[in-house]
Amino acid sequence: MRCVIARFPFDLTKSGVLETMKGIKPEPVTGESVVIGRRVYPVKQVGQAVTRQDRRDFSAGEVLRAMTQLGFTCRGLPRADAPVRGLSPLQQASALLGAPATV
Repeated sequence: MRCVIARFPFDLTKSGVLETMKGIKPEPVTGESVVIGRRVYPVKQVGQAVTRQDRRDFSAGEVLRAMTQLGFTCRGLPRADAPVRGLSPLQQASALLGAPATV
C-alpha cells in the first residue's frame, strides 16, 4: 500500500512492517499505540522504524492512518474518566484538623 508520511511516499505492506518490527523491544506506551504481533508499540516508535525518519518529522496521526489501513489494531489516547468531586474547602479544612470528612 502506498502512503505518505512526512511528505514522503512509502510502499508499506503488513508483512514488511512485521519484519521491520521483529526483534525491536517496545518502549513504554504513554499515548497512541499499535499492536503488532503480540506486542504493543508507541506509534512514533513504529513510524521511526518503518520510515527511518526522525520522530519529529511526522505526526502520530499519519502513522496511525497507515497502520489502520494495513490492518493493524491501533489504540488512541486513553480517555480521561469523569472528574472526581473533591472536598469543599470547609470539608478539607475540617479533615486537616482531625474531624471526620463528610461528603
